[in-house]
Amino acid sequence: MEVTYNSGKLTATFDSDTPKDLFSQISSFQEVFGQCECGKCKSQDIRYVVRNVDDNDYYEMRCQSCAARLSFGLNKKGGGMFPKRKDKDGNWLPDGGWVKWNPNTKKAE
Repeated sequence: MEVTYNSGKLTATFDSDTPKDLFSQISSFQEVFGQCECGKCKSQDIRYVVRNVDDNDYYEMRCQSCAARLSFGLNKKGGGMFPKRKDKDGNWLPDGGWVKWNPNTKKAE
């Protein structure tokens, strides 16, 4: 079966033999591309950014209104992506993982 899914800004087509597989595909799509607004200022003016530093690619969404960003990690197996919503110690970040550089503290908050 082939299904076209519209998330508002993006449309994707999924091809699957089973509802279970289709569910997994849509779930993966929503986890990466389902964020429609900035977690800090609620602006919908966000864009996808890929930065390359020392031959490593970093994936993030960046708010064009307030410069906050939501970083994404890559699964070691399977090639999937996920939004980083926890800090290094496993604690949930505020604002759904969206962080903004604070020049006073020299930290992303």
